[in-house]
Amino acid sequence: MSLATPSTLPLIPDVPDLHDAALTARLQHLIDHKTKPLGALGQLESLALQLGQILGSEAPALRQPQMLVCAGDHGLAARGVSAYPADVTWQMVENFLAGGAAVSVLARQHGLALTVVDCGVRRDFEPRPDPVPGAPRLLLRKVAPGTADAVDGPAMTAAQCEQALRQGREVLAGLPGNTLLLGEMGIGNTSSASLLLAWASGRPVAECTGRGTGLDEPGVARKVAVLEQVMARHADIGRDQPLRALAAFGGFEVVTLVGAVLQAAAERRVVVVDGFITTAAVLLACELAPAVRQRCVFAHQSGERGHALMLQQLQAEPLLSLGLRLGEGSGAALAWPLLDSACRVLAEMASFESAGVSQQQA
Repeated sequence: MSLATPSTLPLIPDVPDLHDAALTARLQHLIDHKTKPLGALGQLESLALQLGQILGSEAPALRQPQMLVCAGDHGLAARGVSAYPADVTWQMVENFLAGGAAVSVLARQHGLALTVVDCGVRRDFEPRPDPVPGAPRLLLRKVAPGTADAVDGPAMTAAQCEQALRQGREVLAGLPGNTLLLGEMGIGNTSSASLLLAWASGRPVAECTGRGTGLDEPGVARKVAVLEQVMARHADIGRDQPLRALAAFGGFEVVTLVGAVLQAAAERRVVVVDGFITTAAVLLACELAPAVRQRCVFAHQSGERGHALMLQQLQAEPLLSLGLRLGEGSGAALAWPLLDSACRVLAEMASFESAGVSQQQA
């Protein structure tokens, strides 16, 4: 499926508007004439409509779903913005590959192909042989061993940001299927997401910052103080400079996810968004190509404080609200059966006419 090497891919692909009034009307007619009262399947009906619009079909089918978990370390972690040490990033990568993490379990359960990408972990992983079918894959796409401390300057250079974006596009272009589920791992990356939300929304950092991996109240206060220093350091980044914002605040895993989302949108794949960090990646992808938003299904609203604000910024209605704040792609995997069900309702549920069932009286 790869169309070009990373060096020849344009930085930002063309992502056209999906608006198709005739297709939308046909899909809505099909949904409204299934054997049920109008609107009785609630949000599942709007999901079925959206999946048909994304895939350009009255009988959308989700093929070879890909769970992409991008991992990277953050310079800000050394300032105590997380309750866990930075070594947890590489340790969790090993856990993903060994099949012991939550996302590993859920990917196995639902038949999701799991690919883990080292985008910038502060540990070198040995290349792994191609796994047996169904086992996780590891891709080595390390831009650098972690980002710089964003208090002192940009988290990454402009060249590193572009490299991560292009690598995200290339990784996604090399994966089969028509559905991408987003996941991530990186101690300190809720700080990156909070900073990107504050930049995009104009809200104070304190409103965008939560407990992350489980900070107590003094820990949150310390985290907010550090992030306020970062925002002050980069106060000259304008709202029309999303690439500068990504370089200043983003982790390598976040920027790689932005590239993957852009490529998925250009290929008209369904993008299933997980929690706070992956939604930050989508937020920035939409800044670069607004029609990306049309391809995105938002799996859940997490327990992280800023996620509700981020969903509001994107005018997104999540499918689930389970109080999750794990990341990894766990919420996207949990929402996966709902997407499958929405497609099956369109394809397999009888209409009033075909079933010989009387419709609602006028």
